[in-house]
Amino acid sequence: MDWNSVNILAVLLGGVFYMMYGGIYYSSLLGKKSRSNEIKDHQSEGPLKYMISVIIAFIISFFMGVFVQWIGIENWMEGLALGFMIGLLISLVYLKNRLFGLMSQPAFLIAIGDHLIIFTLLGALHGVLN
Repeated sequence: MDWNSVNILAVLLGGVFYMMYGGIYYSSLLGKKSRSNEIKDHQSEGPLKYMISVIIAFIISFFMGVFVQWIGIENWMEGLALGFMIGLLISLVYLKNRLFGLMSQPAFLIAIGDHLIIFTLLGALHGVLN
């Protein structure tokens, strides 16, 4: 693995894209009118959650770039497939947590929807720009 071969432009665009997507996804699903008390009661207070989310967006985009480079993905379809597989694996972890009562059904559905979509899109973006 050549760490210098990771496309920095794709990492930066992916991080920004992840933040934009998250803002749209969560604001539409967790708007004040539709927000369940269970989700609202477990949110962190203050701006720290937003700063950490920004950092995580770029870390995830970086690792997607690493995987795309490492596997040798050369187009958006291969990247899309990789991203979907990663999103599916993360969703399976959420399913296990849901089965053991570690999260509510609404939180589970919101989380798996988010991860399936964003990882699939990030994979496609990195596949295009690799």
